[in-house]
Amino acid sequence: MIWHHSRHVAQVCTQPRARVALLHLDAIQPVVLEGPAAVIWDLIDGQRSEQDIFAELEATFEDQSGQMQAQVEGFLASLEAQRLIEAARGVSH
Repeated sequence: MIWHHSRHVAQVCTQPRARVALLHLDAIQPVVLEGPAAVIWDLIDGQRSEQDIFAELEATFEDQSGQMQAQVEGFLASLEAQRLIEAARGVSH
């Protein structure tokens, strides 16, 4: 699956991009991402697949528990449920 940021999401980032605050225009509460979650947000670009994102995270962060892929999949599902990301349409990878 390839994801992109929803066009209905406003974002504010710290410099360097250690934290990202997101707000879907229909939501009441913002979502603040830090650390690996902020890195994942930056990797969601409408071009990278879930496997590409996982590979980049695996190269950056140590997966001591062997659960990183499942955690990434769960996190992406959570972002989708909050309507912060959407599946990219018509993009082949």
